[in-house]
Amino acid sequence: MASGMGAAPLLADNPGQHTPRGPMMPPEDDDLRHMRAALAQALCARELGEVPVGAVVVSEGEIVGAGFNQPISAQDPTAHAEIMALRDAGRRLGNYRLPGATLYVTLEPCAMCCGAMLHARVARVVFGARDPKTGAAGSVIDLFAEARLNHHASISGGVLAEECGALLSDFFAARRGKAKGGEAA
Repeated sequence: MASGMGAAPLLADNPGQHTPRGPMMPPEDDDLRHMRAALAQALCARELGEVPVGAVVVSEGEIVGAGFNQPISAQDPTAHAEIMALRDAGRRLGNYRLPGATLYVTLEPCAMCCGAMLHARVARVVFGARDPKTGAAGSVIDLFAEARLNHHASISGGVLAEECGALLSDFFAARRGKAKGGEAA
C-alpha cells in the first residue's frame, strides 16, 4: 500500500498569489514537486526489494493517491505503482473515476497501467524515465494516442528523468552484483 504520505497543499492557478507558506510555484515547479513525491514512493519499493517505481495521483493541486511497486511482496502481478496510486485515490475520493487528475510516475507506464489510467479517466500523465522495453506512453506503443479508444490523456515525459533512471539503474546494478556474488551497494 501507499506509505501513508499526506496530501500536498492545494495550490491556486495564479502563481502570483501567496499562501501563508510563501509564493506559489509555477506549474512546471508543481511537476517537479509531484515527481519528487513519486520518487519518494519509489524508495519505499526499493526498501522492500521491489523494482523502485513510485507514483502519485494529484487532483486540484493535492496528492490524493500514492503507491509504489509491490508485485513480489503482494504476490499480485497488478500491484504496479500506478495501479496502487489509482486504488488509493479511488478509496480516498470514493470514486474510481478521476477526471481532471494527473498521475505522476517515475517510469513510463506499461500497457496494463495505461489501460487503468484510461478507465479512471485521468486527464494527464507525467512520467520520469522512458521504458524502451514495455513503455506504453510512446516508447513501444502509445495507448493514449490510440484514436479508437474513448478516452485520451495528455502525456509529459522526461520529468526528473535522470534521477528516476539512476534509481532504476542503481537497483539493477546492485541486483546483478548480488547475483554474481559481489558486494551490492
